[in-house]
Amino acid sequence: MIYSDEFLRRILKRTKTVAIVGVSAKQIRPSFYVARYLQLKGYRIVPVNPGLAGQTLLGETVFADVKSVPHDIDMVDIFRRSEAVPAIVEEALARWPELQTLWMQIGVEHAGAAAAAEARGVDVVQNRCPKIEYQRLFGELRMGGFNTGVISSKLPG
Repeated sequence: MIYSDEFLRRILKRTKTVAIVGVSAKQIRPSFYVARYLQLKGYRIVPVNPGLAGQTLLGETVFADVKSVPHDIDMVDIFRRSEAVPAIVEEALARWPELQTLWMQIGVEHAGAAAAAEARGVDVVQNRCPKIEYQRLFGELRMGGFNTGVISSKLPG
């Protein structure tokens, strides 16, 4: 999937609250690391994981599923296998008629669920990570070696 930088930047700028479906309490897991990073960048994180429901993670109550979340969400970020996506998307669309973005993590794609969300006017991103895109688009160079293309020693032209 190809997404313009403008499209991704607009999503990341307008988003305030992110439900992270499939978040882990294990600090070495990518889902925890992404949630923590986004929270440090000022996003409100709403953790969703049935195995952790009722516990506190990153200072927020963990919910069993998206239909249990009592407040509005701008973006649903999915850290689950692709085959789990349709049910999550169906619940999210029913729960939040004004949902702005459905984001599927690296390795997660589902054309049918994406089409259903887009038909409702929801922006969809598949097979990408909001943490990586944030770093790339907002000029954060990291020791991990990501070349953001935003800062360069090369002269233009």
